[in-house]
Amino acid sequence: MASRQLASFSKTLINRTMATQAAGKGRAANTKDWSAAQYLKFAEQRTRPSRDLLAQIPLATPNSIIDIGCGPGNSTEVLAKQWPDAQISGIDSSPNMIETARKALPNLQFAVADLSDYTPEGPVDLLFSNAVYQWINFEDRIPIMKRLIESLKPGGVFAFQVPDNFTEKSHEAMRAVAENGPWSATLSQLKPSLGPFQTPFELYNELKPLCSSVDIWHTNYQHPLEGHEGIVEWVKGTGLRPFIDPLSAEQREGFLAAYLEKLKELYPSCNDGSVLLRYPRLFLVAVRA
Repeated sequence: MASRQLASFSKTLINRTMATQAAGKGRAANTKDWSAAQYLKFAEQRTRPSRDLLAQIPLATPNSIIDIGCGPGNSTEVLAKQWPDAQISGIDSSPNMIETARKALPNLQFAVADLSDYTPEGPVDLLFSNAVYQWINFEDRIPIMKRLIESLKPGGVFAFQVPDNFTEKSHEAMRAVAENGPWSATLSQLKPSLGPFQTPFELYNELKPLCSSVDIWHTNYQHPLEGHEGIVEWVKGTGLRPFIDPLSAEQREGFLAAYLEKLKELYPSCNDGSVLLRYPRLFLVAVRA
């Protein structure tokens, strides 16, 4: 890939406002279009875990790489910079996200696919994923992971990171606000909360029989954001969407206002006015036996 194409990726993507369609189990239920512009308001913070995950992958020169849930291609760019000679492709359930990625990284291959029934066409060296498995139904995650691991070459790597913040104040506040207000009847039927992710113990026991090694760890990021409004803007692009997407415009405005007030109760302001958002992420790197 030409270096100038990679260097221009972030500018190209941030300047493009594009809604994206959530399809099937690859994305959370009850969500409407995905906004690349909203997601990329925090492009650096959202891409950093991709680099942290990549740093632990025990492959020198993988030939074939698939970025699962590639979104608008920010994680795919990280892979392409690390291995410019590899055959890299990205998949996502959103046609518009795939269109964005294709325009930003025209030398790579992208396709619309749903993890509920996706299997690579041939054995690959690396299956990489930046924040997608949390959107899959709890009971479907492990079977999907096992199917993907079985598609790897011997010695191939299955690597992912996901937010692990079900018990964080930001997400407890979402659930608390959802239970109180004129939107409670609607949201109680939809059950928008994503629920906790599998524990490291569960992941290890389920995946280790297929792998020679399974490495799991947590990283707690501390993101300084511009006031409590910054937290709202952060989660509007991801975890808050199942709560606010089903609501009317009036209810959505009320929900966001109530959520903001709840955050002010839970998060102290720093001396410079910023607010630290603690954001735990779970990482896993497994090598197929």
